[in-house]
Amino acid sequence: MQTYLKILVLILIFVGEALSIYAEMVGAKSNFIASQPFFNVFLKVFLIITLAGGFLVAGYMLGMNAFKNIWIVSVVSITSILIVEPILVWLFFKQIPTIGAVIGFILGAIGLLISIFF
Repeated sequence: MQTYLKILVLILIFVGEALSIYAEMVGAKSNFIASQPFFNVFLKVFLIITLAGGFLVAGYMLGMNAFKNIWIVSVVSITSILIVEPILVWLFFKQIPTIGAVIGFILGAIGLLISIFF
């Protein structure tokens, strides 16, 4: 049962972070190209990010029960951002990262691995 709870926590946090980043990207892109009035875009992304917040809060609450350590829950959150955000940035904006961004990404991934295994 404890294993299923940990898997649920991973899913909740991953989906919450993905929805949150998705809402941010939709807002940024829609506002950049001015395809719709600001308030219409804002309301749409606000509703999405509210749902994302619910997933994240539930994931953190259950994560403390499952892992008994907030640092593990934080690492799950950061890892999901590290995985999802570059994918969504490329899908939405079709931009490749600069050298500095690639170096930052690699250092972030290394830091994540160190925090998990040490």
